[in-house]
Amino acid sequence: MSKTPWKTENWHTSPWNFAPEVTADWKFPEKIQIHDVTLRDGEQQAGLAFNYDDKIRIAEGLAEAGVHRIEAGMPVVSKDDAKVVQDLAKRNFGPKIYSFARCMVDDVKRAVDAGVGGVIMEVPASPHLIELGYQWELDRAIDLSIESTKFAHDQGLEVVFFPIDFTRSDLKWVCDLIERVGNEGHMDGLALVDTMGATSIHAMQYFVRTMKARFPDKPLEAHFHMDFGLGIANTIMALSEGVEVIQSTVLGLGERAGNVPMEETVMALLTLYDIDIGIKTEKLKPLADMVAEVSGAIVPKNRPIVGDDLFKIESGIIATWLLNCGVENQTEVVPFRPSMVGQAEPEAVVGKGSGIDNIKHFLDKFQIRASEEEAMEVLMAVKDWGLIHKRLMNDDEFKKLAEETLSK
Repeated sequence: MSKTPWKTENWHTSPWNFAPEVTADWKFPEKIQIHDVTLRDGEQQAGLAFNYDDKIRIAEGLAEAGVHRIEAGMPVVSKDDAKVVQDLAKRNFGPKIYSFARCMVDDVKRAVDAGVGGVIMEVPASPHLIELGYQWELDRAIDLSIESTKFAHDQGLEVVFFPIDFTRSDLKWVCDLIERVGNEGHMDGLALVDTMGATSIHAMQYFVRTMKARFPDKPLEAHFHMDFGLGIANTIMALSEGVEVIQSTVLGLGERAGNVPMEETVMALLTLYDIDIGIKTEKLKPLADMVAEVSGAIVPKNRPIVGDDLFKIESGIIATWLLNCGVENQTEVVPFRPSMVGQAEPEAVVGKGSGIDNIKHFLDKFQIRASEEEAMEVLMAVKDWGLIHKRLMNDDEFKKLAEETLSK
């Protein structure tokens, strides 16, 4: 760790992040991996559908970004999904390929046929979901889990046990279920699954500590959803308690409010905790753009890390800071250099919220001479234009408006 991990050439965050009182209880593992679930859980977002070519293209983008593991899909869903999993499993392009399966022997057989090295095995893990959602007897979930995980292990697969609705279950009951699966079936790793995103940050710390105490020899993975917007914070809390794998998606795609987004999580770890997990951050924006194009997902222009307008500075006072600080000191105005994530440099723009320095900057840009009073007239005209059009002005629009205003 550098002497000032909060302020480097590329970012400027809060020094409080690294106060001894803050870092004293950190238990981050030495190695943290990204397990991307865009191709499976991400596609569960309402209205999304990836074809074979889409999935291969996304997988290649993930590999280029340095993602460690890819959950390629669920072979039992369709022939197309099975082919994606099989073809990605044959490649030697960086990430380890996993498939997803229910705790059923037939699902595991499909994973074996696909040639993957590991399988994420799901089972309902809250009594109310088993009895009401699945309408099963409780023992059925346990019996299926034991039988299928043992079968998967016997076939040479790495088995990550994935209890659905984990965080809304009775903790003792679900821990007893997992212990039986580990003893009578098989479990190489355990996913901590907050299916409904329904866990507070403080409860997450308690949850992880309980699991570490109960299953000290099992690697833990974080699979959290964003229903209350806490998935990223909960993931980082879990990592700080020793969880080793982040299950995430590009753009946070996924069921309902989506999964934990890789972009924000990776950048938060790097800039707020000085933890580099090996992702090529300059690929984050290009990767997000490609997934948005393929999926048709609507990405807010101010979305953290990858939004198109994230580094467009309209507000007058902030534009003044930017213009005064210059490129070399841009992290005084924005928390990290846009180039870190493949974004364009910060730029002052013009719209209803602009100030006089935005206007002077644009007048200079087009070599339009104006007095202080004339520049203010242009500013007022820009504000009026912005109220009518409710968007930023482009260069041609500004040049035309300025010339018309100054010719009166």
